[in-house]
Amino acid sequence: MFNKKGKRSFFEKLTGVINEEEEDAVPAVYNTVYNAPVASRQFSAEKPAEEEEPAEGQLTVDVYQTNTEIIVQTMTAGVRPDDINISITPEKVIISGKREAPRGISDDDYFFKELYWGAFSRTVILPQEVVAEEAEAMEKHGLLIIRLPKLDKEKLHRLKVKSL
Repeated sequence: MFNKKGKRSFFEKLTGVINEEEEDAVPAVYNTVYNAPVASRQFSAEKPAEEEEPAEGQLTVDVYQTNTEIIVQTMTAGVRPDDINISITPEKVIISGKREAPRGISDDDYFFKELYWGAFSRTVILPQEVVAEEAEAMEKHGLLIIRLPKLDKEKLHRLKVKSL
C-alpha cells in the first residue's frame, strides 16, 4: 500500500480503499487528516465533520499547441454552455461557471457522493501570447474546447503611405 517513503500505492490513490491488514503501515498524519477509522473511510459517502465544502472547485485542463493555435480543453459535463464564462487576455484564460446539483435527492439516499457540484473556475497562464479577439469556444458531449490563435510577433505588416 505505502512505498518506503510513506506514499500511497497506485491502487489506494485510484480507489481510496485501504487494506485493513496494512492499517498499521498508514502514517499517523494520514489518519489525523481523515480523522476516521480505516474501515469507515472505505465506502463512506460522509465527510469528516471538520472538512468544509470548498468555496470553488478547480477544473482540470489539457493545454497543447499546434503551429498556429493554443488549445485548452476541459470537461464541463452537466453544465449548460450558457452557464460557462470564459475571459481571455493575451496572456491568460479564465474559465468559470456553476454545476447545479440534482434536486429532490436526500443526502441520506446516497451510497457514494463523489461528483463535484457548485461553482468552479480555472485560470490558465498561456505559454505564448494569443489574439484574444479571434478566440473560439465550442462544447461537444461535455468537452469544452477553446481555440486561441497565437500572436505572431514576426508577422510583417506593410503600411502604405497616403499622399495628402
